[in-house]
Amino acid sequence: MTQISSTDGNLLLRLLRAEAELLKKPIQFSEYTVIIVSEGQGTFYADFGRFDFKGPILLFATPMQLIYIETEIPLSYDVLHFHSDFYCIEYHREEVACNGLLFNNIYIAPSVSLTPSEKSGFTQITDQIAGELALASPSDIVLKSLLQLFLARSSQVKNKEMETTASVMIRDTEMEHFKELLEARFLELRKPSDYAGLLRMTPNNFTKRCTRYFRKTPSQLITERLILEAKKELHLTRKSIKEIAYALNFEDEFYFSRVFKKQTNESPQSFRDKTGISIVADLYR
Repeated sequence: MTQISSTDGNLLLRLLRAEAELLKKPIQFSEYTVIIVSEGQGTFYADFGRFDFKGPILLFATPMQLIYIETEIPLSYDVLHFHSDFYCIEYHREEVACNGLLFNNIYIAPSVSLTPSEKSGFTQITDQIAGELALASPSDIVLKSLLQLFLARSSQVKNKEMETTASVMIRDTEMEHFKELLEARFLELRKPSDYAGLLRMTPNNFTKRCTRYFRKTPSQLITERLILEAKKELHLTRKSIKEIAYALNFEDEFYFSRVFKKQTNESPQSFRDKTGISIVADLYR
């Protein structure tokens, strides 16, 4: 056995060992995904982002992200999937600190580079997961503990990586201000020119600096931030599609559905059906 499923047949946890063809073409998974690259290099595509990488490295994707990998030589990698019904990262955010760090952050690369010793540590954890899954009756408690350890260690390494990067990277204060503006006003301001004006920059200069700093254009970031909010509302609340469309300042639910499907290849209802509604939705009602 390499996976466990719910009583109604939905995948809860799965570890795929080195399926080289799996990510050659764009694909979407209903679960959170961690790609554990042991060696090799290539380019990881996740929705709006393009990220060059070299192993050993961990790559992260949220449910229903369109992802694939381009590489000139075969990679050595495993893939870990877990559904939020099995392990809810929003509910366990204090223990693993991965939401907004490993997942659901449009401003930083969805990856964690590993040293040889760190790689060895993660290999031990995945080997334990594989061993537990191979049992006739795998323990949910053991598997959740191992998954929590994997995510907590990932967050720990990511934080260390970001501290190192921050110490050598030249900080662009205008782009950091753009990030603050986008977080505060993405519901009302939908055009790059809106933010260029607030930053007192020409649109061309704004686009160049944004692309250099975030590795995404302003348009990509604006769209991605809006879609991220839509996904949160669909997954973390029990609001109707109509209520979510209104909250996101769309003129009606039909226009919202068209925009959402164009960006995700899924309708809002289909996204909700496949990812489920988090237990968090009932905790803060």
